Amino acid sequence: MGQIVAGYDLMPESTDVDLNGVIAKLSEILPEGVKITETSIQPVAFGLMKVNAGFVIDDSDEEAGGKLEAALLGIEGIETIECVASTVL
Repeated sequence: MGQIVAGYDLMPESTDVDLNGVIAKLSEILPEGVKITETSIQPVAFGLMKVNAGFVIDDSDEEAGGKLEAALLGIEGIETIECVASTVL
């Protein structure tokens, strides 16, 4: 089996969300077979910021991507997520 590298944007509900706290929670909520490669906080518009996170996903579990997205949406303060890039290693 291979691995997939994916980048996600995590959009907060408001400008009041602690994005450093969101980043800190990522390692706690990841499903088995998923590892964080990088995180950053980037501007969107009008003072709104987003978290950009990169992951390596073991594709031996066909549901790993869905589990990752469900876990990301479960983070308090995150309204939407978007997979902005993915490729096979």
